[in-house]
Amino acid sequence: MEGEPITSTLLPPGNIPQDASLTLEQKTTFVFVILLFIFLGILIVRCFRILLDPYRSMPTSTWADGLDGLEKGQFDYALA
Repeated sequence: MEGEPITSTLLPPGNIPQDASLTLEQKTTFVFVILLFIFLGILIVRCFRILLDPYRSMPTSTWADGLDGLEKGQFDYALA
């Protein structure tokens, strides 16, 4: 056991690839997939935050906040 060399079972001896570097297409695809996983992670975090606190994402203003001098529900001559 002590004198035996350690051999890899993944590649047979003699079939070691000479050029193990990635091509430009493989690098581009790898970067694109990593960016998609980052985007997916951001969406998952955002969805969980909305599920945990759904009322935080709702705006506190109402549709009538922008009307000057009018009470809510008063529509008479608002466009004239």
